[in-house]
Amino acid sequence: MDRRSFTASLVAGGCAGMCVDLTLFPLDTIKTRLQSQQGFYKAGGFRGIYAGVPSAAIGSFPNAAAFFVTYDSTKSLLAGSTASHLTPIAHMVAASLGEIVACLIRVPTEVVKQRTQANPSLSTYRVLLNTLQEEGFRGLYRGYGSTVLREIPFSLVQFPLWEYLKTVWWRSQGGTLDSWQAAACGAVAGVWD
Repeated sequence: MDRRSFTASLVAGGCAGMCVDLTLFPLDTIKTRLQSQQGFYKAGGFRGIYAGVPSAAIGSFPNAAAFFVTYDSTKSLLAGSTASHLTPIAHMVAASLGEIVACLIRVPTEVVKQRTQANPSLSTYRVLLNTLQEEGFRGLYRGYGSTVLREIPFSLVQFPLWEYLKTVWWRSQGGTLDSWQAAACGAVAGVWD
């Protein structure tokens, strides 16, 4: 992967992830509170709907950037040694590795974000400090394995499908694909997620 592709993956992936996470944040808060052991209203109800947004804002860009840099780098590495009928397998491997790396950032972000959403009277910083004091650094990675196991099946379908749709559209137009078309392919593939 050349420097230009690396930078494009880093910036585009980070921006896309941040836009999605921040746009859907209120819905995520409601979901977290509905799933809270305290019950929806004791966890904050509709009050403080943006509780935990600093954690999401800080972690979102590097999380998505790490995924796409890993995905694109692995895909590039495997491209030269993979027969064309095995290309979807290469995309599956790349997506799985991308999830494993991204979860190194995603899980601590999610732990702090969800705990803040369920306790809106505490600041993101206070939740982070409490987690470190009570559980140590390992507390930030609570659920890492289950999160990776949850994310990989979606990526195994979503990313090979995204690549396939881009290839079909690219061929139908004689070898050109605009970024909005790649985004449309991603939206269709992302419906699975």
